[in-house]
Amino acid sequence: MKKHIITLLILLISFGAVAQNDKQREKLKALKVAHITEQLDLTKKEAQAFWPIYNAHEEKINTLRKESFDKRKEINVDELSESEAKKMLLNMLNIEKQKQELENKYVNDLLAVLPATKIISLFKAERSFKRKMIEEFRQRRNHSKKE
Repeated sequence: MKKHIITLLILLISFGAVAQNDKQREKLKALKVAHITEQLDLTKKEAQAFWPIYNAHEEKINTLRKESFDKRKEINVDELSESEAKKMLLNMLNIEKQKQELENKYVNDLLAVLPATKIISLFKAERSFKRKMIEEFRQRRNHSKKE
């Protein structure tokens, strides 16, 4: 029953939650937290240790994503010299390396506070949340095209 209520709540709230501004991003973040909380079934002690690690990791990853996006957004391939293109590639690889290092540290930090099975469940919960949001976005987009 609890899962059905939370799922219904997620669907109702997320209907208008395409992350285009801060308010919508916060709503989307709250939905993600609710989904992860439901899926992981953390004890109070686990939750107190888990959420600070999770939030710090999300912040660091989002910073790297933004940096990567901003740099790629500025690229006009037709106007790049070969040396500029190589420099951009090296920069992109460096960002990916930083992301991987963050992921490794994140998993190690999580292993200190959660069993490995819950960490795997976390990754599954994040993927299922993304799938739900993508599907909802597609449905709204298709619905708006029909009108």
